[in-house]
Amino acid sequence: MSAQTAQTTTASSFDAHLDELGLPRLRRAPVTTLQLNIGRRCNLACHHCHVESGPKRTERMDHRGIRRVLELLERNPAIETLDLTGGAPEMHEHFREIVEGARRLGRRVIDRCNLTILFEPGQERTAEFLAANEVEIVASLPCYTAENVEQQRGRGVFGPSIEALQKLGALGYGRVGSALRLDLVYNPLGPTLPPPQDELERDYRRELRELFGIEFHNLLAITNMPIKRFAHDLAREGRSAEYQALLVNHFNPRTLPGLMCRDLLSVAYDGRIYDCDFNQMLEIEPSGPARTIWDLDDLRDLEGQRIATDSHCFGCSAGAGSSCGGGVI
Repeated sequence: MSAQTAQTTTASSFDAHLDELGLPRLRRAPVTTLQLNIGRRCNLACHHCHVESGPKRTERMDHRGIRRVLELLERNPAIETLDLTGGAPEMHEHFREIVEGARRLGRRVIDRCNLTILFEPGQERTAEFLAANEVEIVASLPCYTAENVEQQRGRGVFGPSIEALQKLGALGYGRVGSALRLDLVYNPLGPTLPPPQDELERDYRRELRELFGIEFHNLLAITNMPIKRFAHDLAREGRSAEYQALLVNHFNPRTLPGLMCRDLLSVAYDGRIYDCDFNQMLEIEPSGPARTIWDLDDLRDLEGQRIATDSHCFGCSAGAGSSCGGGVI
């Protein structure tokens, strides 16, 4: 693609780009994952965080919302997974209630954990709670070296992150044959695409095993979305257009069938629903009439609905693709 074409395409919508290539616009498949941003409070304030979470954020789902999410899980057996994110989801006062409720319903539960939270006051037994309920952990670790981790996530974060992984390992997380699943998340430090996920995973596995005795199941390489805090950094460095052009130039139509917005429903702390977590942060409402978890009883009603898109969607469809589960292809 020429520089002129890239510039023109970058300025247009994602849907327009699909139209130009003769590709169908995105539509929903059956919902199998309910992803809940339970609150935006976090003990960290990472540079790449698209939620802009931090210690001073106060937004959180109330108990009425928690009960409604569990009710939706009970009414919709096709939903296989409850994916809990934030902020640091463990900081929510009803975190354990929703985990136990979802597990009683036989659902997989994922906790998107920043690792350092396990050493915060009041979280001393959180690791044991997660293990007892066979909660799957997706843990952010943008590198296996202290310098790179702390450049992205803050000074003094690497040591506690490694210690937390060792603590989880002692409980059985990440071990071969263990039901306690532990996946790690890699984000690039700057405005670049992730390297090949399988190659990077081999490097992680070698370094973490040899240096710290840490085992894990898979590495998930996730592209930084040009929204919120990362977008502010790009603008400050004058690299916004450059990064968007990079994403557009690496658009890969093979990623489209596996994009997470097809089978995931994103729920905000206030009960509003979105096609994905990124749309939630940008407040891009879905195309259908339902706007909140109280507008829906049967999530099968969403099947076939048009997915709302914008320019950040090039981030999920560039290169090998990017989703909450890592690379798409």
